[in-house]
Amino acid sequence: MKYKNEFIVGRKLFSYISIGLVVSIGLVCLLFGPGGLPSVVIEHGGGGGSDDGSDPVFSGVIHRDFDDMFEDQEHNPDVPKSIPVCDMQYSELIPCLDRNFIYQMKLKLNLSLMEHYERHCPPSYRRFNCLIPPPIGYKVPIRWPESRDEVWKANIPHTHLAEEKSDQNWMVVNGDKINFPGGGTHFHNGADQYIASLARMLKFPAEKLNDGGNIRNVLDVGCGVASFGAYLLQHQIVAMSLAPNDVHENQIQFALERGIPSTLGVLGTKRLPYPSRSFEMVHCSRCRIDWLERDGILLLELDRLLRPGGYFVYSSPEAYAHDEANRRIWTAMSDLLNRMCWRIASKHRQTVIWAKPLTNSCYSKRFPGTHPPLCSADDDSDESWNVPMKACITPYSSKMHQERGSGLVPWPQRLTSVPPRLEEIGIGSDEYLKDTEMWNFRVAAYWKQMKSVTHRNSFRNIIDMKSNLGGFAAALKDKDVWVMNVSPVNESSKLKIIYDRGFLGTVHDWCESFSTYPRTYDLLHAWSVFSDIEEFGCSTEDLLIEMDRILRPNGFVIIRDKPHVINYIRKFLSALQWDDWISEVEPRIDTLTLGEERVLIASKKLWEEDTETM
Repeated sequence: MKYKNEFIVGRKLFSYISIGLVVSIGLVCLLFGPGGLPSVVIEHGGGGGSDDGSDPVFSGVIHRDFDDMFEDQEHNPDVPKSIPVCDMQYSELIPCLDRNFIYQMKLKLNLSLMEHYERHCPPSYRRFNCLIPPPIGYKVPIRWPESRDEVWKANIPHTHLAEEKSDQNWMVVNGDKINFPGGGTHFHNGADQYIASLARMLKFPAEKLNDGGNIRNVLDVGCGVASFGAYLLQHQIVAMSLAPNDVHENQIQFALERGIPSTLGVLGTKRLPYPSRSFEMVHCSRCRIDWLERDGILLLELDRLLRPGGYFVYSSPEAYAHDEANRRIWTAMSDLLNRMCWRIASKHRQTVIWAKPLTNSCYSKRFPGTHPPLCSADDDSDESWNVPMKACITPYSSKMHQERGSGLVPWPQRLTSVPPRLEEIGIGSDEYLKDTEMWNFRVAAYWKQMKSVTHRNSFRNIIDMKSNLGGFAAALKDKDVWVMNVSPVNESSKLKIIYDRGFLGTVHDWCESFSTYPRTYDLLHAWSVFSDIEEFGCSTEDLLIEMDRILRPNGFVIIRDKPHVINYIRKFLSALQWDDWISEVEPRIDTLTLGEERVLIASKKLWEEDTETM
């Protein structure tokens, strides 16, 4: 979708007036100096400016009516009047996980290795350059915390999981809602009781699975509708609930609609998009994964992701059944994990918990030629974007080996303490602390700007599209939200800092579609993301359409970027139907400023029922 080539060059009287205003502001700046730069706020749909001029980030404001800028849109060729709406059959389209695309392109994939569940993005000429419509009868989602236990059936009109898992207490259809009792395949009586039993197995104080804040990040593989992750939240534990877009294709959609941290992904042929040593615990409750295939390569991927001393919780028939087939699997799996130097920390009924070693000592004691081998010294265990899995063990650095652990302090202290891996990416502690301080100011200003049009529970699922060191997420610590911190591919090394702070995140290339269902996030924050993709020759319009796909109706975008980028994006707001409420601000310069910047905040409309599709 390339509107730029279709726009007619030319400006009307408004352009000259705008230039005059800019020149006038420039003269004021010369008189008052750089510290006296006023902010320009353009609002539409409900106000929301600062109450006074004392804002720590935004200076005093000048209000202008947004409609004035586009009052003659019909005669302004620079402004697209509309963007086509996709056919209703694409209401749940995930472009890079679209099985129809795989079939149509006749991609030669190894189904036994789950390659058909991995990302396969369409080329630019195959993209759907249209807005994804919500299903008929769509409602604004139920807000957290009520959403943990119920969602609108109209928003995800699929009930086959309720029927298929009726004996496992996953979900129940109840009139116009779907309820989630908190059950699972191996915890029919509820995730809360199951979590308490795991804490007892590990003999953690007061039967708290967080172990005094030492267990913070969990990876739940084959998560179902993420009830395990939902009930971990009350223990100050965050889980990356992971499941593929498979035959139970709406699992993650339900999880995100509930407001639970979740993502689409699969243990197939490529590393999961997380750095090494990201999780204190990995959980698999009847996740139906063949852990023995390809010399145990899938277990070795978990080994890469676990911190020193981390736990693998495995609830499955192989752990307790006595028939010949399950006994054979158990014996082979135990032998493999023994060679990987994992030990059984606890075993009770249907569940076994293994622990990863704290040091390299066990590896050096193995017989020469033992498989799996140690990874080579030149293997970057943190590299994870489109990187094939490797059937080898990642040993610890000499420093970690000597310290016998990750060096992390318990949660919540690790939120603000200097992460031990900060030095690996060449950033000093002063810079890190300054980053945290500046994002506190910036986020406070964002919320102040939106306060007249938002409520306490307006936001639950948030994406920070360029997370840097996690300062944006840290500034939201007192809000009842969770943040998917995204590290662009060229900054992927910073993602380890996100995890060391106790947050969740992923690596992604914003020139491609994100691996999530439509309408799954309440707020998207994009700091210099558009400037970055512009340098790579990627399309601003494509990214705007992708953001619209991800964004819930009544959701917000915060775009902080160069003035020419904001000016260009502003032209699309009406066509995107992001003009329910709009504010544009020129922020003060701070230590993170990458040059002249502007902040654009916009809200997406809830579409009318009679919206036409193509």
